[in-house]
Amino acid sequence: MKTIIHVVQHLSPGGLESMVLDMLEFTSQEHRIIIVSLDGAYEKTLENWPRLQRYQDQIICLNKSAGFSFKVIKQLLNLFKTYNATVVHSHHIGPLIYSGIAAKLNKKINHVHTEHDAWHLNASKHRRLQRFALSLSQPKLVADASFVKKSLNNIFNSYPIYTIKNGINPYKFSIGDKQKARNKLNIILPVNSIVVGNAGRLETVKGQLNLIEAFRFLNSKYHLLLAGSGSQKEHLMQLVKRYHLEDRVHFLGHIDHMPTFYHALDLFCLPSNNEGFPLSTLEAQACGIPCIANDVGGVSETLCPKSSILVSNNAAITLAQAIESMTHKTKKFSSRDFILKNNHAQSMVNAYEELYFEGANL
Repeated sequence: MKTIIHVVQHLSPGGLESMVLDMLEFTSQEHRIIIVSLDGAYEKTLENWPRLQRYQDQIICLNKSAGFSFKVIKQLLNLFKTYNATVVHSHHIGPLIYSGIAAKLNKKINHVHTEHDAWHLNASKHRRLQRFALSLSQPKLVADASFVKKSLNNIFNSYPIYTIKNGINPYKFSIGDKQKARNKLNIILPVNSIVVGNAGRLETVKGQLNLIEAFRFLNSKYHLLLAGSGSQKEHLMQLVKRYHLEDRVHFLGHIDHMPTFYHALDLFCLPSNNEGFPLSTLEAQACGIPCIANDVGGVSETLCPKSSILVSNNAAITLAQAIESMTHKTKKFSSRDFILKNNHAQSMVNAYEELYFEGANL
């Protein structure tokens, strides 16, 4: 049995973290998978994300204190030794630095690192830190989108970079019954309502403000479901009240079972100001829901070109026009087929396993 240890900054509901859990599910059962979270206490982490309960025996939380911690390096070294780790897979810059140092001190380990976006490398401090971390353990560097690889190439032009696009579990995200889903979410809507959905942190960067403002330009049959929580919730609720949209914009909070949320929709909208390679658009399309999304980061790489709409900006009027255009589309294409072909979690995991065990006798 070979042991793969994933190192993440934290384990809270998010795209990167969900991807790691999917990798845990689809990686060969011949291997032992451990997920190490640098931040957070174990009990609180499991309490805050119910999905983690089924993996509780495979999760370790180091509860790192603020600032750089030599203790964390020692903890990682001990974990690598205790579990006789074959592969360490780090995600984002913090885990790269700590895993890189620990892997340098344990030369038997194959270190793989995935960059899920490149926005943090706009800061010169982060570029210096990343160069330092890459020079330590010289990990196999993976970009999760073509745009991320291009950004990395511009900075680390002599470093070899692989591209492995994120995938999702298409058995979890499948086509469902719209009315049953709305009933489960306790949403009572007028007959012939058109339901637009957005899922994500309620933060400025996610653009929900623009989406709410778009509903000023749409007639009363359009309703918006917002899944998620964040620091901007109160501000967004005040905005809804100011525009007299209380009957049409519905704040659902955290949703434990996301397929139910997608099933309740007629279309999904991602108006973000900044994205890496989002999973929400993959999940929605796997459930047969067409998408509208702002053309930032790797978003364009996630959309079926026949069933979804990519907009050049997330201005309210642009989003409103795209929503109306999508509503009046007469020719329908299967967004799910696109996901099955391009973004199946099993294909993603197979590609990673080739990197993990290249040249190994399995």
